Amino acid sequence: MSRHLGDVCYAAVLLPFTPDLKVDEQAYRSFLRYFLRNERFRARGGLCINPEAGEIFTLTREEKRRVLEIAMEENNGAVPLIAGTWALSTAEVVDTARDVKALGADGIFVTPPGGAQDITSCWDAEQYPEVWADQIKAQDRVVDLPIVTHPVSGSAAPFTPGLPVHAAIAICKEIPNIVGWKMTYGYDGYRIVAKALRQLPRRVSVMSALASRFHEYRATDMFDGTLSGFWNYGMESMLDHLEAWDERNLERACHIWQQGGLCQLHEYVADMGRLHVRYKVATWLRGLIPNPFMRPPMPMPKQIEIDTIYDLLQKAGLSVIDKKDANLAIYR
Repeated sequence: MSRHLGDVCYAAVLLPFTPDLKVDEQAYRSFLRYFLRNERFRARGGLCINPEAGEIFTLTREEKRRVLEIAMEENNGAVPLIAGTWALSTAEVVDTARDVKALGADGIFVTPPGGAQDITSCWDAEQYPEVWADQIKAQDRVVDLPIVTHPVSGSAAPFTPGLPVHAAIAICKEIPNIVGWKMTYGYDGYRIVAKALRQLPRRVSVMSALASRFHEYRATDMFDGTLSGFWNYGMESMLDHLEAWDERNLERACHIWQQGGLCQLHEYVADMGRLHVRYKVATWLRGLIPNPFMRPPMPMPKQIEIDTIYDLLQKAGLSVIDKKDANLAIYR
């Protein structure tokens, strides 16, 4: 790839399911084409397959491989494509990374381990960075591909819910294949980590996640690329906004962001306790996937969320399905 893989605007691509919660391969192919047929997206974008937004936590290894196979077929080298490797055991994580390399993806997307509280909600990443670093290195040894991180942890403010800065920098220094750091932080933590990444002797890209803050991060030059699920439903307006910044057209960027309703839409979706539910609702309401179903234990959306997102999508100038079809009761 000619582009530095960390400077790409990756869409964390969600995964449509059939009503009986099987992978909807036809709907998935159609959704991938939504990105790939857009010339503006192809110019700056990429695909992250099997991310958190793609419900990787509920997928078997075979399903992850099949989903990636479909994406590789549809993409056919059009844009950079990386893929998630998460699994409950490190052995399966490594096997999944091998699958990613065997299928020809451009890089891996790594997420901290799941399991006991020792390595999840109670993990002290500052004192014990090896909990995740060792798993990344295990993958790195077998695939030797560029790595983008998803650095979530139970860290304290200001880094919640991302990895503390000293652990982040230590891992980047230890693993040279890391090319991008997904910025899973609130505003203060983001600034601290971004400044630290800028001081590294090699480039590790600052990859914005919450699109509700893209405006501020572009304004303060803390934005190299993205790895974000907000692209699933907001691509057209998001491209307009970023292109306005590229052109240094501040008046247009601010208008799209405020008067155009993009900020209000993203801020509503960006409820961290409902984020992935709302990604899927918004994408369904755009008519890009056939339903908002997620595998349990992910919860069903509330009708008030559906109604609110529907109105906010319209106010942001984005196309939506017929209002009569935006009723969850007809899908139960």
